[in-house]
Amino acid sequence: MEHSRCRINHMQYLPGMEQITSDVCEKVMSHMNSYHPSAYTAKDVTAALNRDFCSIDDFKALLSPAAEPYLEEMAQKAQRETGRHFGNTVYLFTPLYIANYCENYCVYCGFNCHNQISRMKLSLSQIEREMNIIAQSGMEEILILTGESRAKSDVNYIGEACKLASRYFKMTGVEIYPLNTDEYRFLHACGADYVTVFQETYDTDRYETLHLLGNKRVWPYRFDAQERALMGGMRGVAFSALFGLSDFRKDALASALHAYYLQRKYPHAELSLSCPRLRPIIHNHTIRAWDVGEKQLCQILCAYRIFMPFIGITVSSRESERFRNGIAKIAATKISAGVSTGIGDHEEKYFGKETGRQRGDEQFEINDARSLGKIYRDLKTEGLQPVLNDYLYV
Repeated sequence: MEHSRCRINHMQYLPGMEQITSDVCEKVMSHMNSYHPSAYTAKDVTAALNRDFCSIDDFKALLSPAAEPYLEEMAQKAQRETGRHFGNTVYLFTPLYIANYCENYCVYCGFNCHNQISRMKLSLSQIEREMNIIAQSGMEEILILTGESRAKSDVNYIGEACKLASRYFKMTGVEIYPLNTDEYRFLHACGADYVTVFQETYDTDRYETLHLLGNKRVWPYRFDAQERALMGGMRGVAFSALFGLSDFRKDALASALHAYYLQRKYPHAELSLSCPRLRPIIHNHTIRAWDVGEKQLCQILCAYRIFMPFIGITVSSRESERFRNGIAKIAATKISAGVSTGIGDHEEKYFGKETGRQRGDEQFEINDARSLGKIYRDLKTEGLQPVLNDYLYV
C-alpha cells in the first residue's frame, strides 16, 4: 500500500493522546483564517503606531505588507516597549541535544525518519559529561532537546536528564515531542521549568503536506501542548512557527494569538515567542520555502513586542551575529550561545579537542557559532546587560 493511502488523518487524535477542553484553538484559527494582510493600508499602520494600546486588529496591520515602509517607526516603538519592561537585559541559554532518533517524516527536518544520518542517543553518563562541559563555560540555563521518538527517548529518560540538569544549571527547559498533562507534571517534578513546542505552521492544510508520517502529523494534539504543560504545572511555555513553511504573516499572527489567549487564561504563566526561519538541512531538496528575509523577520519581532510588551522573545542561532546583536537592542530578550545542534560534540566544540567519540548528526545548520564568552562580551559592547539567570530557589 502506498504511504499516501495509509496516512492518518492529521486532524484526528490517536489512542493515548489526551484531549482537553479548550476554546483557545478556535479563537486563534478564527482570526488567522479571516486575516487578509493585503487589506490593510498605511492609514491602518499609522493609527496602530499612534495608539497607546495595541489591539488584535492593530497587530494585524503591523504584520501586513503596508507596514514594511514603517519599519523604522515600528523599531523605535518596539525598543521603547522593550526598555520599559525589560530594561537593557538579554538572557542567555544553550540547547543540548541528547538524542536525534525520530519517528516522524517531516520533509523539512534533518532528523526525519527517512534521512540517512548518524543517529545517536546519549547515555546518562554522556549527558552528564556534556552538561559538565557546558556548565564550565558559565552557562546557567539549558534547553534539553530530543528527536521525536518515544521508543528511543521515553519520558523517563528525559526526566532523568532533567534531574541531571538540576545539578548543573539554575533553569531547565525541554523541547521534545508533545506530552499528556500527567507526563508534563512528571517532568516538572524532575526539574523542568518550561516547555517549548513549535507548531511549525498553523496552516492545517500546509501542515498536512509537510508531516507525512508519525504522531507529529496530528495537528490539534500539537496545538494544545502548551496548555497541557501549564495544566501539568510548568512555570513557562514557548510558542513558535517555523517561518518559511507557509504564509509567514498568518503564522506570526497565529503564534502570537496562541500565546495571547493562553496568557489571559493562565495569567501566572511565563510565556515567550520564538521566531526561527527555515535553515538548510541534510537531504532537503523537496520543500519550496516561502521567502522570509531579515526585513520581514524584524517586522514580525517589532510587531510582537508592540502587541505583547511583557512577553519574552527568543532569537536563535539560526540568525546571523549581526542580526542578533541588532535585534537584541530592539525587541529580543533572549538569545542562545555556544550552540551545537549535533549530539555529543560539546567537548570538541568548546575546547577544540578531537575525542574520537561517536557523534550524532545535527538537525540544521546554525548561523551564529559564537561562544558564551564572546556573545557576553559583544552584548556588553552594545550597551546591553547579559543575564545568565534571575531565579532564586529557596
